[in-house]
Amino acid sequence: MQDDLLKRINELAKKKREQGLTKEEQDEQKALYAVYLKNFRENFDKQLDSVSVKTPDGKVIPFKEFNRKKDL
Repeated sequence: MQDDLLKRINELAKKKREQGLTKEEQDEQKALYAVYLKNFRENFDKQLDSVSVKTPDGKVIPFKEFNRKKDL
């Protein structure tokens, strides 16, 4: 699915550069970008779940928890 999505995004990008897109193709491109970004953000969020930070006092805490404490 992801490969097909990227393939179609690239096809539309190439066509846009070379000859332009129809209104329907522009709408399709926007929808495909939205799906791609949603998937990217979900995968990135999952990666952050596996990242830990070692604090100067030696504690190892999950990145998301560390980031929340930093914002306070």
